[in-house]
Amino acid sequence: MNADKKVKILATLGPAIRDAAHIRQLVEAGVNLFRLNFSHGEHADHAQRYQWVREVERELNQPIGILMDLQGPKLRVGRFAEGKVHLVNGQSLRLDLDATPGDASRVNLPHPEIIEALQPGMSLLLDDGRLRLKVTAKQNDAVITEVIAGGELSDRKGVNVPEAVLQLSPLTEKDRRDLAFGLELGVDWVALSFVQRPEDIVEARELIGGKAFLMAKIEKPSAVIHLEEIAKLCDAIMVARGDLGVEVPAENVPRIQKDIVRTCRQLGRPVVVATQMLESMRFSPAPTRAEVTDVANAVAEGADAVMLSAETASGDYPLETVQMMSKIIRQVENGPDYQSQLDVGRPQAEATASDAISCAIRRISSILPVAALVNYTESGSSSLRASRERPKAPILSLTPSLTTARRLTVAWGIYSVVNERLRRVEEVTSTALEIAQAQGMAKRGETVVITAGEPFGQPGSTNSLRIETLH
Repeated sequence: MNADKKVKILATLGPAIRDAAHIRQLVEAGVNLFRLNFSHGEHADHAQRYQWVREVERELNQPIGILMDLQGPKLRVGRFAEGKVHLVNGQSLRLDLDATPGDASRVNLPHPEIIEALQPGMSLLLDDGRLRLKVTAKQNDAVITEVIAGGELSDRKGVNVPEAVLQLSPLTEKDRRDLAFGLELGVDWVALSFVQRPEDIVEARELIGGKAFLMAKIEKPSAVIHLEEIAKLCDAIMVARGDLGVEVPAENVPRIQKDIVRTCRQLGRPVVVATQMLESMRFSPAPTRAEVTDVANAVAEGADAVMLSAETASGDYPLETVQMMSKIIRQVENGPDYQSQLDVGRPQAEATASDAISCAIRRISSILPVAALVNYTESGSSSLRASRERPKAPILSLTPSLTTARRLTVAWGIYSVVNERLRRVEEVTSTALEIAQAQGMAKRGETVVITAGEPFGQPGSTNSLRIETLH
């Protein structure tokens, strides 16, 4: 088992990944789970990549998570009679529900929800924030805007509305079809785009029906405001810095990222930092110094996972990108102040036996030279609470549930072994030591900490801790 890094890597699959052998290379280089981006590709493409991952999972006898990322609503302007226009600062531009091709004075905005939500004084961003408008007047079926930052605007460019909450479900008809397909396929995680409020999580939960775990993408200002309520309702959070960086001032994104990581750690929810982490490696075998620093900062802040998007999906150097990201993670984790930084941000424990034991193993692993923390778990909740403490030693999670093991692939420091016999283990200590040695996580003479619940196999019953030496 390759457990020499604690921060996980989530890599996006796309046309650059051509077969199962390529996926195996990425896993051996450090990828822990894969993302299927449903904004691109056909269902048949995703099904093929899903099968490749499962093939590699069986070959390596190692749980690998699969996340489907739903596209969400795509808000766009309509078309122009000439294909594009040039907007000048200070001019007026009408946005309306008329589908007639537009010109420099007006254009179709085929989203009545936007027009309804906008009020005078609010801003609109077009084409990933390259153009900025300010609403000056509102009518029943249109808004009048002033161009604040102009430029070229062409057909179907995107619209962002950072200052309004839209009465719009995060799940379009396309998303619902994609979700049904992905759940039938057997994905482990669903990433929900366009989350604005806690009610969006409730809606998605009802559709998923317990068939997968839910990750909320924080990319809207309103989601940042409601972060804690949203995080409590879902299983994990993604810091989706792409759209977030359009809708909030760029200089605010690092602070928001830190706040999200801190909140998620306090709540015990895994958090993924995503978007443009090693963007230049799409076309270059080496990253920029700024990108390396960005990844290193996310690791140092305590993120559970870092994500690669186009770098592995369509880039020229997917394997080299994963290798680079693994090197950065290891370099930070092996630094002299990494553990002390994590300890400074240690969250407040809850008054439960599980949290008391989790706090104890973190402290024990800082005092004794512990090789591994072995945790028996059915649901994964006790392993997640141990991960929340960010202990010095890696966590070997023993579970009879492959579903649980795949869920935990996104969580900091956890590596899982799945075996049906773990449901009825009688010799808890000897079995834990045997598996830790077999997985290469402990050698003779090394110390192992073992946690489990009595009665054994009952979810949420972790209440015992043992310190053992491997003989």
